[in-house]
Amino acid sequence: MARDLPQLREKIDQIDAAIVALLAQRMEVCREVAEVKAGSSTAVIQPQRVREVLTTRRQWAINSGVDADFAEQIFRIVLSETHRIEVAHDRGSVEPVKIADTLLSALDTVAVRIDHVVVAVVDLASASAFLSSIGFAVRPTEDADIVTADAGGVTVVLVGPGNDPAVRAHLNAHGSGVQHIAIEVLNAGFVQQALAAAGIPLLTDVVVDAAGHEQLFTVVDPATGVQLGFISRTGHRVPISGHNVRTLFSALGNI
Repeated sequence: MARDLPQLREKIDQIDAAIVALLAQRMEVCREVAEVKAGSSTAVIQPQRVREVLTTRRQWAINSGVDADFAEQIFRIVLSETHRIEVAHDRGSVEPVKIADTLLSALDTVAVRIDHVVVAVVDLASASAFLSSIGFAVRPTEDADIVTADAGGVTVVLVGPGNDPAVRAHLNAHGSGVQHIAIEVLNAGFVQQALAAAGIPLLTDVVVDAAGHEQLFTVVDPATGVQLGFISRTGHRVPISGHNVRTLFSALGNI
C-alpha cells in the first residue's frame, strides 16, 4: 500500500533527525581529535587526510547511487566545521545568532550558497593564468571568450572582451572585475515573486536552458554596483555554459 505525503514527510523528518544525531557524534569525536593534536603538536590541517576523506566519500556515494559531487559538497562543509572546531576548541563556545524555527526573509528560506561568480576581464589569457597559478582548474567552454575556473566547491567564470559589444561596453564602463554573483536557490520562480513584491528591479524573467538551469537576474544596483543572479538546478548536474553567460550580457546590451 502506497504511503501518503504526510507519512513520507514524517519518514524524512526521522532520517534528518538521525543525520543531525550522527553529525553531533562526529563533531564530538572531532573535539577529541583536537585534544590529541594539541597534546602532540600535530598540525590541524593535513591535506593528505582531506584528500583521502573526499576521495573515499565520493566513492561511497557512487556505490550507494548518490551523486558524487553532491556528496563531496556535503563533506567539504563537514570538513570546514571540523577545522573550525579543532582550531577553536579551547576558545569557548558562542551561541549561534539564528534560533530554531526562525527564518529572516523569503530569500533566507530558499538561498543555498554562492553558485558562481562571473568576472569580466580585459585580458582573458592573463586572468586564466593567474587563477591557474593559484590552483584553479581552468577549462574552456563552447564559447572561446569564456572559461570556467574551479577549485573545490568554488567556481569563477571569466569573460573576455572578444567581439561582443555588450562585454566591451561593460569593460569600458567598469574595467575588469566582478560582473555578477550567482546565488543558488531552491526555486527561482519563488525568488522572482519575492523580489517583485519587494520592488526590486529585475533584468530578466526566469530563463530555463536546455540543461535545466532556471535563472533570473536583477539590474545592477546603483548604490553598490552589484548585480545578482539566482539559479536553480532542475536538470542534470552540468557546469554553467558559455551560452548562459553570453545570454546575460546580451540582455544587458538591450537595456
